[in-house]
Amino acid sequence: MDLLLTHGYSLDEDPTEVYPYAPLGLLYLSSFLKGEGASVSVYDTTFGSLAGFDREMALHRPPVVGISGNLRTRANVLAMIQIAKRYRATVVLGGPEPFGYADEYLARGADVVVAGEGESTLAELLRVLADGPGGGDTFAGVRGVAFLDSNGTVVRTDPRPALASLDELPFPDREAVPIERYFETWRRHRGRSALSLITARGCAYQCTWCSHSVFGFTHRRRSPQNVADEVEMLVDRYQPDLLWYADDVFTVHARWIREYAAELQQRGVRVPFEAISREDRLDDEIIGTLAEMGCFRIWVGAESGSQRVLDLMKRRTDAARMREVFASLQRHGIESGTFIMVGYDGETVQDLEATVGYLKDAAPDTFLTTVAYPIKGTEYYNQVADRLEPQAEWATGSDRDLRVAGSGSPSYYRHAIRWMVNEVALARGCGDGFRGAVRWVKTLLGARLGRLGMRWAKGPV
Repeated sequence: MDLLLTHGYSLDEDPTEVYPYAPLGLLYLSSFLKGEGASVSVYDTTFGSLAGFDREMALHRPPVVGISGNLRTRANVLAMIQIAKRYRATVVLGGPEPFGYADEYLARGADVVVAGEGESTLAELLRVLADGPGGGDTFAGVRGVAFLDSNGTVVRTDPRPALASLDELPFPDREAVPIERYFETWRRHRGRSALSLITARGCAYQCTWCSHSVFGFTHRRRSPQNVADEVEMLVDRYQPDLLWYADDVFTVHARWIREYAAELQQRGVRVPFEAISREDRLDDEIIGTLAEMGCFRIWVGAESGSQRVLDLMKRRTDAARMREVFASLQRHGIESGTFIMVGYDGETVQDLEATVGYLKDAAPDTFLTTVAYPIKGTEYYNQVADRLEPQAEWATGSDRDLRVAGSGSPSYYRHAIRWMVNEVALARGCGDGFRGAVRWVKTLLGARLGRLGMRWAKGPV
């Protein structure tokens, strides 16, 4: 084995997640590197553990270990670095988070940290390491990495250009992970199986809080024919009940959507799917096309019902028009979901009230809430960097533990979300009869207690 690829996410440590997807980023790396002649294995920690990773290292003794990390898996990634180093492996980190904290990860044992897309960079690193162990200035000629030189100084090399043609990439190496275990988990909780795929890389939008650390602000899309080839393969090999298009914004290009829909129709392929989009990338025509393709749910990144907050975020979306989008989705029989972010710097109670009003009027089938947090490398992080108050040690926490001085307390936002959820539920109705009445009382009480809690807890100043 030339390389063992792995990541820090474990389903056992995430009790809220019941719909896991295979790690596409690692699987793209695996298929690409195998195409380059490398001997690659994947240890999928989704159904594994740190102890399992230790056993894998002891059994195979890979000379190089590539670990993908994000802000949720920092502690596990740090532990995996130490395990890998016990077996004298060269440790390469990649994924959304590590390059932003290259100094910290290198100080804790990583040998190389990769910026951006990893396929070409990792292939070059393997060629360099084949000539001898890493260390010192070994990686100085490799673009898109950070490492410690012979003096112990962190060196960041020039960026590597993004891959120009995504059609040239092989499909993800799904055979390297236990797909059937993913299906079993899905069937147990939802009765159906699902697979994920991506049709593009990168997002050209400039939302201040969104990380572009892997694919940047470019937008590179696979051809409709290439994506349809993959879907045909997935249907033939795995027979999934559902597909998840994991693009940042699936409907960026209307013409591409129309061409892709025609390609699927010509091949007689129609698999139910869900995807993410934006208000400004959805109109009645596109929504109708999505429905014909088999789309059963669209997630619209609304974030806030306040135009003022959307402008602060540089969302470039229209809060008022979002109601039209949800009405169109409902007319075409597509379930609607939306994401709501509370606690963005500068948000007021009036902005939260505008968001509740939006949710009542737009009436999405479901909505998910999160409290804003600054991710290193984003414009939002840079805006509030001088007011950040870490709530945990770096090695055991994440960027989610960064509180902006002057914002509301965690308790405040817990109460705000409670108020929001119950207030919207009241508007939707609680049903008839005795049970409906009991539900209405509980919901009303939840809304009142949430609003009282907001007044009691420390809010934004």
